[in-house]
Amino acid sequence: MARRVARLTLDTLATLPYDVRRSLAWELDPVRRAQVERAGACVEEKEAWLSRVLLEWGSCGRVLYVDEEPAGFVLYAPPAYFPGTASYPTAPLSEDAVQLATAQVFDGHTGGGLGRVLMQEMVKDLLTRGDFRSVEAVGVHGRPAVDECVLPAPFLQRVGFKTHRAHPRHPRMRLEMKSVLTWREEMETALARLLGVVRPRRAAAAQRLGRVGRPPGRRASGGPFSRPPASPPPAGPLPGGP
Repeated sequence: MARRVARLTLDTLATLPYDVRRSLAWELDPVRRAQVERAGACVEEKEAWLSRVLLEWGSCGRVLYVDEEPAGFVLYAPPAYFPGTASYPTAPLSEDAVQLATAQVFDGHTGGGLGRVLMQEMVKDLLTRGDFRSVEAVGVHGRPAVDECVLPAPFLQRVGFKTHRAHPRHPRMRLEMKSVLTWREEMETALARLLGVVRPRRAAAAQRLGRVGRPPGRRASGGPFSRPPASPPPAGPLPGGP
């Protein structure tokens, strides 16, 4: 089973299910969304929204493929790109946050930890940008409504989010990037210490091995304790010469 993660672009958007490509729950406010739905232009509006975000902010999502079949996606961007959030009771989101709008693992691929993989890919991308202090998301307690693209609050808690503004139905959840950076720095420090222990031992072992097989009293040439080369004989007539 081969996995591949790709940036969300117009090309990868076209590979996603139709319900995803037409969903505008976050991208438009309710009034504008109703107008677009009546006109039957949801897919075109979604593509226009994605084009604008790509031009102004950059990649705003990831698509996960399993054996070249789309298995899930995640969508995120600064809150200004998600006017649909205003309809939730715990809005607005913090100005220093990137908004995790939604994520989904498609039928046939659930239960394999792919949701966590999508969250990791999002965090990896945001760490390279370094412009935001946190990721925030509107969660849901209980079953989401039919037209809601909201992540379950228990799932967000399992991947590191904490409740930032409580609500019985739609809490606002927050993941501090500082905590992610601290964890990564601790792992890098531990790795560096481990390598610092292992490398000297290997070097000492290599040095011991380098002395094996040489006659006693002789050292490797060129070292600080190597014998100087024998001096050439003095110039003069060869023995038996004229």
